Amino acid sequence: MTETPPTADSFFRRYRQELGFLVVFVVVLGLGFTLIAWNPVNDHVIEPFTGGIAKVSGFVLSAIGQGTTMEGTIIRSPRFAVNIQNGCNGVEAMIIYFAAVLAFPAPVKSKLFGLVFGFVAIQLVNLVRVVALFLTGVYFPSFFDSSHTVVWQTLVILAGVLLWIVWANRFVPVPSREPAAEG
Repeated sequence: MTETPPTADSFFRRYRQELGFLVVFVVVLGLGFTLIAWNPVNDHVIEPFTGGIAKVSGFVLSAIGQGTTMEGTIIRSPRFAVNIQNGCNGVEAMIIYFAAVLAFPAPVKSKLFGLVFGFVAIQLVNLVRVVALFLTGVYFPSFFDSSHTVVWQTLVILAGVLLWIVWANRFVPVPSREPAAEG
């Protein structure tokens, strides 16, 4: 008996759900990054959001005794200063996470919970990132650049991926498998 090779049609039918996820993920990712690159969105949404991240981070640093002052998105102390810019606000990690949540086959209620959960969690991770980077700049300045560009960027993206895995495994109901009706 010879086996017939799989056809493209059987491949697409077999992997329809996975391919659908991938297509929606890539489209939402592309739209998200295009949207934040558009000047009106950047100027009126992203920049003020980044300013808020800087203010919260500066407040936390002051609360732990760093004697920081704020100038726009610059957090300054007598020993170090850092400017929170695009790329340091967690928005890219949120876009990646949001694209994965929106592409995943889950009920709308689960997706809405996932979006809120991810937003809060990623911003908490990003707050830890900004505070840790500032403290690195104050106490270990020779490690600041590598910590900023390698360690923390990787950790924030990895946190987004791990948060998505947690959401998909813990907060998305598993669809029930009804036995096929016999005819």
